[in-house]
Amino acid sequence: MKSKKNSGKKVFMNRRTYTLTIILAAIVILLLVAGTGLLMPSEAYVTNFENKNQPPSFLHLFGTDWMGRDMLARTIKGLSTSILIGVLAAGISSVIAVILGTLSAVMGKKTDQVILWIIDMVQGIPHLILLMLISFMLGKGYQGVMVGIAVSHWPNLARIVRAEVMAVKNGQFVQASHKMGRSRMFIAMRHILPHVVPQYIVGLILLFPHAILHEASITFLGFGLSPEEPAVGIILSESMRYLTSGFWWLTVLPGAALLGIVLLFDAIGDNLRTIIDPYSAQE
Repeated sequence: MKSKKNSGKKVFMNRRTYTLTIILAAIVILLLVAGTGLLMPSEAYVTNFENKNQPPSFLHLFGTDWMGRDMLARTIKGLSTSILIGVLAAGISSVIAVILGTLSAVMGKKTDQVILWIIDMVQGIPHLILLMLISFMLGKGYQGVMVGIAVSHWPNLARIVRAEVMAVKNGQFVQASHKMGRSRMFIAMRHILPHVVPQYIVGLILLFPHAILHEASITFLGFGLSPEEPAVGIILSESMRYLTSGFWWLTVLPGAALLGIVLLFDAIGDNLRTIIDPYSAQE
């Protein structure tokens, strides 16, 4: 009876996790599509001084700014930009992590020591300072932000990949396969890769919220995207001067939307971890 109850509970948890992951992913995709102009034309956030500084209402859910622009439309556009940059930068960073983590695990002790030293060095520098330095050296903008995030966010995932590859490489089934005459390519594709890919996918998704937050942070501080670009960091930076005038919605609502997107990505990563990791699924 207990086994049936436990199995039924596991099935329910798995279904709920799949459903939540699909819903959350659909929301993120909808924001990306809307921000590119397919669902929301550029006229939605044009200047209209007749509607300036209006508080949130049914007509303008996030209110309007000092130029009469709809803040909901600007926020959606900014979030789509932040998500796009976060996805590309996190993807590049994850590739760096997989390459260095795998090399550290399979190329011998000296290579392992060098890569671990690089990981410690990168982790020893505060993220924001490293991001600002890289972005400033590359002239800021899209290129500076993406390269900065990609260079600074890979160490944690590299450690995870390294530990996973070393654990699988030293496993009895891998040693047995090696003694049976299997090639290194066969062992890598059939034994090591299937164990590393799930951890890589979860680690990649969990990189997104960090990338999005750091993009918004350095843009807010003036070291990221240019003021002409639509981004939440630009919106928050511009709106701070109007906060003392009582126009709270210009800062609070876009900031809350950014926090919500970060939590969405974090929830997707946690749900995928529950699906992939059998131990988490049983808890």
